[in-house]
Amino acid sequence: MAIPRLFRFLAAITLFLSVWLSYMTGIIPIRLSQSFSEVVTILPLYLLISFACFSLAVVGYRVATFNDCVEASAELRRQMEEAKADLRKKGFKYANEWS
Repeated sequence: MAIPRLFRFLAAITLFLSVWLSYMTGIIPIRLSQSFSEVVTILPLYLLISFACFSLAVVGYRVATFNDCVEASAELRRQMEEAKADLRKKGFKYANEWS
């Protein structure tokens, strides 16, 4: 059985944050240069911003390549007309008819 993508993603985040927090609290005694240490300090913020940009790009791409469902649209319009006709038979009056 394959592990769902969400669990793999959460496991990777947990692993990264545990190593990062271990470094930041001094549990892992690694001596880094000052400039590299400054980058590591704000690395979660960089990753969060990167993830947000990636997510926006994916959503934008999916919206841009969304398929039109012409048949489903026509069927939905037909069902709406049938529902309106049924309601008219039952005495419902529309205040403003659009079609």
